[in-house]
Amino acid sequence: MQAVFENTVRFEETDAQGVVFYGNYVTFQDEAFTAYLEAIGYPYETLRAAEWDVHVVHVDLDYRKPAEFRDRLHNAIRVDAIRESSIEFDYECRDDDGDLVADGGLVHVAVDESGEPTRVPDEFREAAVAFQETPPDPV
Repeated sequence: MQAVFENTVRFEETDAQGVVFYGNYVTFQDEAFTAYLEAIGYPYETLRAAEWDVHVVHVDLDYRKPAEFRDRLHNAIRVDAIRESSIEFDYECRDDDGDLVADGGLVHVAVDESGEPTRVPDEFREAAVAFQETPPDPV
């Protein structure tokens, strides 16, 4: 999986134990999602201009190794499957040594301007397939 978002752990992202507070990994996932859109040539502004959006409906994370203040993290995300109206992502976060810090997934549902589920546009599907070494599962 290709890293699309890198960040350095800020002091405010750590907890009393001196490690990244677990909830911050959801933010890292979200930043990776936004960076993924850019990387595939389908930035969020393009998504909105095409009159659709996404809502997160599921987040899954497993914590493998603590990250601490000033650690550099490499966040990778890829589309695992594109269904009719949902997009399933795999996510992983690694440190500078390449060790797995956290992994999991998330699911977005495509919605139209009224917030109702809609088909994931073909342009997005094509961009994801073209970008990834391993293409997503088809509908």
